Amino acid sequence: MLEVRPLIAVVDDEESVRLALARLLRASSYEVSTYASGQEFLDSLQGRRPDCVLLDFQMPDMTGRDVQRSLAMAKLSLPIIIVTAYDQPSLREQCLADGAVGYLSKPLRRDALIAAIDAAIQGGNGAA
Repeated sequence: MLEVRPLIAVVDDEESVRLALARLLRASSYEVSTYASGQEFLDSLQGRRPDCVLLDFQMPDMTGRDVQRSLAMAKLSLPIIIVTAYDQPSLREQCLADGAVGYLSKPLRRDALIAAIDAAIQGGNGAA
């Protein structure tokens, strides 16, 4: 019987970040899909929905917050972990209030990232 691995969507405008996260997550036994923009990610949701979304907050055109709002308006509930290089307490509070289950600052620590993803998939809180 084929084991279905959790699908993690990585949404980040920086290609090097997407590639590094995809490599790390695949090595941690996750299936990974990467997206260069929020709109590209939203357009992908007609297929298999991810079990967890790693969503960069600072992206051109459509921010992570814009993606969160679009998902909420479409009534799509997905576990989202916001990742940002611009950590601010008010931003963290805002993202969590908007429904993110986790919030991590770049550079990401492997152990904290995997713990946040596992908690998000299991319905817990990954706000590390």
